[in-house]
Amino acid sequence: MNDLLNLNRLIYFTTVLETGSFTAAGDRLGVAKAVVSHQVAMLEKELGVTLLTRTTRRLRATEEGRLFYERCTEILRDAESAYAEVSQHRIEPSGVLTLAAPLDYGSAVLAPTIAAYLARYPHMRVDVAFDDQISDIVAERLDLSIRVGWLADSSHPARRLGSFRQLLVATPALAQRIGSVNEPADLENRPWIANGALRNALRWTFSRDGSPMTIEPGSIVKTDKTPAAYACALAGIGLGVFPDFLVEPDLDAGRLVQLLPQWSLPEGGIHAVFPVARFRPAKVRVFLDLLVAAERERRRGGRADR
Repeated sequence: MNDLLNLNRLIYFTTVLETGSFTAAGDRLGVAKAVVSHQVAMLEKELGVTLLTRTTRRLRATEEGRLFYERCTEILRDAESAYAEVSQHRIEPSGVLTLAAPLDYGSAVLAPTIAAYLARYPHMRVDVAFDDQISDIVAERLDLSIRVGWLADSSHPARRLGSFRQLLVATPALAQRIGSVNEPADLENRPWIANGALRNALRWTFSRDGSPMTIEPGSIVKTDKTPAAYACALAGIGLGVFPDFLVEPDLDAGRLVQLLPQWSLPEGGIHAVFPVARFRPAKVRVFLDLLVAAERERRRGGRADR
């Protein structure tokens, strides 16, 4: 019975009929076409009826699908009206904003944004978890989760907030000790720090003028979290690759130097991931506006644009 009350699947189904295709529905909801198709198929399986007929040229509702659509729109209107009474009519955010983010991004970018958010809306409260593990936004009842890197396929809508560069860094003393290097291959036998929070902690593909070069060096130290790996880099233990938002303050202060600046590593994305919904409460919309502005300012003022 709980599955039959899944409003998210009703949203997928009604959006398909309203837009005329799985692709258009996915575009409106911010998810992949395959996710929409799967969710509608699951709904048909739960109900035990065919809701849509599909051909190569068009998609239309069956008789059961048409009747079910009419009831779905009533249910969703009622749900949206109830939600609006609590949230949408409010110009300013209210309640508690719950979110999660990786440790490094949370410390460098998110914490200052939360400070600005609370300074503007002192009646608000924020419940935030900084952890390199990906959070389950539904089970943990999060308003949003910040994902840094390469976004995995998900049934949850996502919004791109910005991007970051990966930079190879070392302390000045370590850089002097390892000597001159001209290409990534020169660094394979140097001391490296492996960050176990990454999927491939010691496989790096550099590129220069369109030519890639992949190296897989060994590590002298392996850690389980980005802040721990970064602390080892600052201590001069080994080389490491870290996002620009983490290393730029230490590069500017001279505590670190960038190695092989003429070579580049793939850029990563910064996304906000949400539970499926037709609209976002004011507390989420306002916070995202501040975070997007912070990302824009960071990119404008950081080394990435110098």
